[in-house]
Amino acid sequence: MSRADVLVDVAGLAAALGLADAPGEQVAGAFDDVEPPVVLDVRWALGQTDGRERYLEAHVPGAVFVDLETELAGPPSAAEGRHPLPDPAVLEAAARRWGVRAGASVVVYDAVGGTSAARAWWLLRWAGHTDVRLLDGGLAAWERAGLPVEDGEVRAEPGDLTVTPSGGTVDADDAARLASSGVLLDARAGERYRGEVEPVDPRAGHVPGAVSAPTSDNLTADGTFLPDDALRARFAALGVPGRGEVGVYCGSGVTAAHEVAALAIVGVDAVLYAGSWSQWSNDPDRPVATGA
Repeated sequence: MSRADVLVDVAGLAAALGLADAPGEQVAGAFDDVEPPVVLDVRWALGQTDGRERYLEAHVPGAVFVDLETELAGPPSAAEGRHPLPDPAVLEAAARRWGVRAGASVVVYDAVGGTSAARAWWLLRWAGHTDVRLLDGGLAAWERAGLPVEDGEVRAEPGDLTVTPSGGTVDADDAARLASSGVLLDARAGERYRGEVEPVDPRAGHVPGAVSAPTSDNLTADGTFLPDDALRARFAALGVPGRGEVGVYCGSGVTAAHEVAALAIVGVDAVLYAGSWSQWSNDPDRPVATGA
């Protein structure tokens, strides 16, 4: 996989939507489809509940709202975590509501640098739909470029996607194994990894042997992904690629998907520990490490 397989820039999406002429320079993630891509707005962030309201105020023209809590995750529990993978039938029904068709291109975005939209990116790939990209820089980059937005609700023509779950995920036992036999990256903020604070989960710290790799470090100051060389240098410093398999976790399996995407940009396949810290920390039999 390469950058163009993971990302599309705002110029490329605008051209695909017929909102602007394609620029003379190469566009990241150019589309081959005759039909415009399906665009999904995943407006969500930890502790915020006004995603739909913000979507209704302004979104990329034609974008359909995606509810992360109910469509991109199953019911939360101590045993499964705060955002377990959704039931395939639930995801299939949601994807069809969004208008996702077999063979159609999909673009997902948010207003937080792709850290929530990446959950939709990862899930659609897990579901067997590989033609999906993140809008690099999200809504902020779109608006900085002076591109149009619209308000109100968009209702798509129903799609026909059939969800066929693939691999790409590991459970707690496999995560523990990866921490010693491969590389397990912890995508949360450094202070949560070190156990200095824990705002939502029952115990503070990290999976023993995991390496701190905050998702925010995948991005530049303007919320776009780092250039390829910078991403390679970042992950090389963390031991990737290196020994064995690479896995990623975060608080509940949302922002870790962003790290999987960043690794994919530079050609590294990584698995997601979907239960993440919210599952691990709820199991009293799981050991916890603190500090750097």
